Amino acid sequence: MIFEFTAAPGFDFITLFAAQINVPVRGGLLEIPKALGEGYVRKVGFGNDFKLTIHRYILKEDLIIKRNPANEANDVRTLFFYNNKEDLEVKYNNEENIPFAQKNDSSILLSTNDLRTEIRFPAGSNIQYVVVGITASRLRAILSIQSPNNILQTIMAEEASFLFFENLDPEMQLLLKNIVSVDMNNILNGFYVQIKVQELMYLLFSKLSLREATTFKNINSSDAERLLLIRNEILSDLSTPPVIGELANIASMSETKLKQLFKQTFGDTIYNYYQRARMEEAAFLLKQARHSVSQVGYELGFSNLSHFSRLFEKQYGITPKKFSYTA
Repeated sequence: MIFEFTAAPGFDFITLFAAQINVPVRGGLLEIPKALGEGYVRKVGFGNDFKLTIHRYILKEDLIIKRNPANEANDVRTLFFYNNKEDLEVKYNNEENIPFAQKNDSSILLSTNDLRTEIRFPAGSNIQYVVVGITASRLRAILSIQSPNNILQTIMAEEASFLFFENLDPEMQLLLKNIVSVDMNNILNGFYVQIKVQELMYLLFSKLSLREATTFKNINSSDAERLLLIRNEILSDLSTPPVIGELANIASMSETKLKQLFKQTFGDTIYNYYQRARMEEAAFLLKQARHSVSQVGYELGFSNLSHFSRLFEKQYGITPKKFSYTA
């Protein structure tokens, strides 16, 4: 199933989605018909400039959601919080599927509405995510920051074009679980959800504010497409370190531009991002209890297991051997 929309001012996801699958929306709730799967989509509004859509469902066929850029400039920011239960893929334009969330982590995407995106949910996936749409002016009012850093200035600016990725840490996953599971029959729970969403946003902006201050560059859909392609290239083989020159050729960018935009979008250098993903994959494999420490190390390209152990302990504060016992 393909659902395509344009991110224009006043766009209402749940109304258009309900029309496509031919079901009613009652009290802001769309229930997935049994012919398609089970679950629901819920809309919660905190005014015309701050809206929330909660998605919780399992579908019998793949779902592809395509967002086209708005025809007119607008200051809406989209925050996509995905609590990973299954693999999720996102791609830009017509490139190959690009992982949005690895199987061992959950993710956040924050972007302006002038970027074209395509998100694919495989059939049978336990889909749980929240999408927040908020204007820059409402965001400025909520944050009320006197001296924001470069990243927060960009996010709150009227005219900006950006894409940021962050991991969804355990505290944020718990908040998201509470939001997705809330019983909206209680008249005060709309207020509760608003508080929890703002808490979720606070944690996200706290993480973004810790990023190294650099000169910000606007990006377009082509840049975003290439950055996601490079991320896919890095994650496709964690046993081999990335080569900047080769990645720059793939992205059709200069090495300088690629390094700058990658760090701006993902919050780290290409090599550090690769090493962190490598350790996250190691933790995932060790949790499965089907791999020994040496098997995991060799699978991820380490010929020196002591080096693997040092890197793992640096990231997780515990050796892989101890981690495998406690996982």
